Amino acid sequence: MSKRRTWVCLFVLVYAVLLSFSWNLLHSVLAWYNSNASSSSSEWPALYASVLFGAVFGLLSMAAAVTVAVPATVVTWITVLVLLTFCGKPRRALVLEGRKITADITGFAFKILLKEGNIVAAVFAVVGYFTLLRRRGEVD
Repeated sequence: MSKRRTWVCLFVLVYAVLLSFSWNLLHSVLAWYNSNASSSSSEWPALYASVLFGAVFGLLSMAAAVTVAVPATVVTWITVLVLLTFCGKPRRALVLEGRKITADITGFAFKILLKEGNIVAAVFAVVGYFTLLRRRGEVD
């Protein structure tokens, strides 16, 4: 099997496991919310459930972004190192530059993933909260 097919199969497998896990978790959170919403008149169960929904979708989006970002980051890293090699950097300096570049790229990618995951989590938490409240109002 070629490297590209291996990466595609690995991506599909990891994403399928993540989707299965999150789907089961979402079903259990929804079942917990339904059991608590019927016995409680407060809005706290909806808040807890919406925060869990947001966290699940935020983590899922971060995992999906990581699987896409890793190959792109590796290609960028290799490109920069090859360009530094062609510029005439000695091997010892190239190793030091490679370590710095690795730290910079990893830190930058982690900050972006964290920011985007938090945005997705916040959006899904707010949407989930209002959806659960509207759904609860329709049931009553």
